[in-house]
Amino acid sequence: MNSTFVHLHLHSEFSLVDSTLRLKKLVAAARDRGMPAIAVTDQNNLFALVKFYRAAINAGIKPIAGADVLLQNPDDPDHPTRAVLLCQDRTGYLNLCQLISRAYQQGQHHGIAYLRRDWIGPHSEGLIALSGGREGDVGQALCNRHPNRARQLAEGWMREFPDRFYIELQRTGREQERTHEQQALHLAKMLSCPVVATNDVRFMDASDFKAHEARVCIHDGRQLADRRREKRYSDQQYLKTPEEMQDVFSDLPGALENAVEIGKRCNLELEFGKYYLPAFPTPENQGAEEFLKNVSEKALNDVLDSRGPAEGYQVQDYRDRLELELGVINNMGFPGYFLIVADFIRWAKKEGIPVGPGRGSGAGSLVAYVLGITGLDPLQYELLFERFLNPERISMPDFDIDF
Repeated sequence: MNSTFVHLHLHSEFSLVDSTLRLKKLVAAARDRGMPAIAVTDQNNLFALVKFYRAAINAGIKPIAGADVLLQNPDDPDHPTRAVLLCQDRTGYLNLCQLISRAYQQGQHHGIAYLRRDWIGPHSEGLIALSGGREGDVGQALCNRHPNRARQLAEGWMREFPDRFYIELQRTGREQERTHEQQALHLAKMLSCPVVATNDVRFMDASDFKAHEARVCIHDGRQLADRRREKRYSDQQYLKTPEEMQDVFSDLPGALENAVEIGKRCNLELEFGKYYLPAFPTPENQGAEEFLKNVSEKALNDVLDSRGPAEGYQVQDYRDRLELELGVINNMGFPGYFLIVADFIRWAKKEGIPVGPGRGSGAGSLVAYVLGITGLDPLQYELLFERFLNPERISMPDFDIDF
């Protein structure tokens, strides 16, 4: 990776609170501006990841996944602190997913998801942490003239992220940035902690600042002309070229080099086109395939005993059809899917919840019929199983169910 800079702190259109950057245009601009890699770190979410990852790979740019997370501030609950967490690998990605999920499940305050600081340590593996600049807990302690507190916080991050914590520096012309930087550099030297430059990107070009401010006002319920509204952003938070960032941080080349080094360390690879289904619990010593075969054969016997074969068909026709379907279902890896769907439909019927007889191509499956997923005998109505599932069309089976 030959570059003088990689953006590591950037909000996209999926940060509804404060960004106007659209992913396709972002990736195209990154390519045109000579960036070998770029990170998307939306606020408390990974919603952009798949779209961003595919677009970046197609453009020949390394995608770096991460999130700009909000941390609960015990001293001031209405003013949280920030940290940027970047995924080095799949382990880091899964840890970040767990952290963000927990923030939404257990950490919401006034509808906003927050992480508790003590949640992060157990899920730090595979993640690189940036301090969040002046808005991080270390940065806030420095700006509030509490150097000892800042040192304690930074040492805590360094313990949980050994060789993976960086003090973040920004030069966007916003309040307290200079104060923060002076003290942050002193702290970094004292602790031998590396620093990294970011631009906290929110829009594409400097000329987009007014449109961005309008976007922020829409979210905050304010008017642009309101002189009392909080001014949290500057016109410097655009997607600067590596050359522009080199000019801004010409006196701190190490901070630029560290941005590139972090880009090299982040190597998340996503795999698409593979299905991951929950495992259906089966009796001991029975796999899902064998269990589906056993319950389907028993259910078929019960159906035939109660109503017999449809006109023009023999019992053997049903057994042959069931064997054919089970072979396709098991070979394509979907026995658990049938068992799971049958389980929740059976539960709904038991609880008195009305369930439809099934619509669409799923009605062509005899396995679905005997398991109670559908209510139509496919042989009686000459319905084709191949319309629902066949080896030549690798796709998820899809039961259309009405409750």
